[in-house]
Amino acid sequence: MNRKNLLQWLPLALFALVLFTPLRTPVLGALQRGLLATGLWKPDVPVATPAPAAAPIVATGGAAYPHDLPLLTLEGKHVNLSDLKGKVVFVNLWASWCPPCVAEMPGIHALYKKMDSKKVAFVMISLDENPAKAQAMLKRQGYTFPVYFPAGPLAPPFDSNSIPSTVILGPDGQVAARHDGMAEYDTPEFKAALEKLAR
Repeated sequence: MNRKNLLQWLPLALFALVLFTPLRTPVLGALQRGLLATGLWKPDVPVATPAPAAAPIVATGGAAYPHDLPLLTLEGKHVNLSDLKGKVVFVNLWASWCPPCVAEMPGIHALYKKMDSKKVAFVMISLDENPAKAQAMLKRQGYTFPVYFPAGPLAPPFDSNSIPSTVILGPDGQVAARHDGMAEYDTPEFKAALEKLAR
């Protein structure tokens, strides 16, 4: 094979390398994260732009805490979502093999570091069948937000047909907002909406 033919096949070989290897998820996630960062792709988020007499987080109704949501910590300790009653809770369902989940995580982590942990709790629920894969990704990326694994079936309002999926709970356990799909959460408007809900 001469050099010209080799150069023609190189893009296809690179595409195959990304598509059929473990590089697929981080590469696709980085591309989607790039689209979010440039503003070319602006998925709707579960907060409206603050307007006079309008709440920045639109209530969707339904209580979360009457339904137990048993979880396991990374260390294998049993906890329940109801332990966080009294705080605003940002619940995100994700998996390490999900490119949109990987793409939105830097924004979630940045938001997590800015919020008052006494008022707002983050519950990142990994749906990875192999917890070691999730743990490896978290370590590789340096994420420090709390990560859990389901200890049983996901009850409403967390039983989504798609990931990433985010549910925001008010201090009373009511579902304040829900968003299915990737979004950029590290925005001043979303941070202000969480802070207002936490009052």
